[in-house]
Amino acid sequence: MSYTDSHAHLDDERFSEDREQVVQNAGAAGVERILTIGLGTKQEDFQRTITPVEQNSNLWAALGIHPHDAKDASPALLAALEEMVQNPRVLAWGEIGLDYHYDNSPREIQQKVFREQLQQARGRNLPVIIHCREAWDDCLRILDDEWASSGLGGIFHCFSGTEAEARKGIEQGFLISFAGVVTFAKADDLRGVAKSLPRESLLIETDCPYLAPKPHRGKRNEPAYVVEVAGELARLHGIAREEMGELTTENFLRLFSAAREKN
Repeated sequence: MSYTDSHAHLDDERFSEDREQVVQNAGAAGVERILTIGLGTKQEDFQRTITPVEQNSNLWAALGIHPHDAKDASPALLAALEEMVQNPRVLAWGEIGLDYHYDNSPREIQQKVFREQLQQARGRNLPVIIHCREAWDDCLRILDDEWASSGLGGIFHCFSGTEAEARKGIEQGFLISFAGVVTFAKADDLRGVAKSLPRESLLIETDCPYLAPKPHRGKRNEPAYVVEVAGELARLHGIAREEMGELTTENFLRLFSAAREKN
């Protein structure tokens, strides 16, 4: 039995008192690896993600500048980030992308910083973790321009788009990751998308501490709960939860093994 949480935020302050116990809880639930995402506007923010990863063999990292923070992405910060992703415990660049729901950074700045980070990730042969909310046309267009030809692929994290958008991502080399939202009562459309996609394109995640799945809604989310997401995808695809865990773990390992072969 093996599960992989492909997107967690273990550097969040809500884990400051019991982070080690949370990782132990995950292991007890069969979650053998966790990709924890480092975001921020200062080098120290990224280091806060790296430090526990270097101390725990079950943790891996991705680093990037979130679209919310694009307005603060100075050349010095981008240069520091490029240095930090050379750490062997860093598997991917991200999460990066576009968010037109909140517009915390101007859209033209989001697009500029998105393109810059895609170019940097390409230069480092790292897959990318994509955040896209209410910006699919621009996101897919930029990925076509800057990324699809790289062959490096990546992950559409916490996917919330349509089947057509998911399949376009798959054509560009991306895996489609589902979070606890797929278990919510009003998520029938998203469940339809998850059911329609090929199993070799699926991943599971928590996006913890956010979006706790049923039956944990209202609580702080944590990596151990990713088994509930696996269970829902397994139900949709007519297989056992454990099989979905193994299958999505294989997909995760295949993505990053292929990227490492390019380095």
